[in-house]
Amino acid sequence: MSRIPVYFMPGLAANPKIFQRIKLDDALFDVHYLEWELPLYKESLEDCARRIAQNVKKENAVLIGVSFGGILVQEMAKFLKVQKIIIISSVKSELEFPKRIHFARKTGIYKLIPIRLILSLGKLAQFVFGEKMTHRMQLYDTFLSVRDVCYLKWAVEKVVCWGNLEIDKRVVHIHGDKDAMFPIQNIKKCIVVEGGTHVMIYVKYRWFNANLPAIILDTDNVLYR
Repeated sequence: MSRIPVYFMPGLAANPKIFQRIKLDDALFDVHYLEWELPLYKESLEDCARRIAQNVKKENAVLIGVSFGGILVQEMAKFLKVQKIIIISSVKSELEFPKRIHFARKTGIYKLIPIRLILSLGKLAQFVFGEKMTHRMQLYDTFLSVRDVCYLKWAVEKVVCWGNLEIDKRVVHIHGDKDAMFPIQNIKKCIVVEGGTHVMIYVKYRWFNANLPAIILDTDNVLYR
């Protein structure tokens, strides 16, 4: 049996180290890690997705994206022949955004976020993950390698202004019931990870190592909420 190609996409500003605790059987899965590329001048999310999709060399792959990476892989799938899209700690449409993101879009207040100040104060991890994690800040900060101000402003705008309403039938959604960035009360039809926060891909790695292979292979017994 040929191995299933699996491509992991990290979240906003993050690098593939966020997946370092996730272990998939090499005999079953051909694992690849995607990275963020700096956006071109005034580049749309769609065009960025098309560009990063060129790094997916295998057909019928499984795309796995975390947070903003989950949004991106849904856009990438429009240009690729994939068998499944797995999003983690993310959203399937703008209808799953919390009220504060709808407010930010309506008012344009997201444009006033002091990105340079956040970078200079070393608070990028808290800003990106949306949680107070003082005791883990240094740990999570190592995952955030994209510190370009233009990229961060671009990424925030693309998250806030993502206007998707049509959910791809290939999407499987995994979400934590303690996610502070995208509260679970706004999420429809997902596999719930009890105690999972927005950074559960790293913290709840045992759950993913136990369940992700079956979810990829369509043999999972994890119930949807």
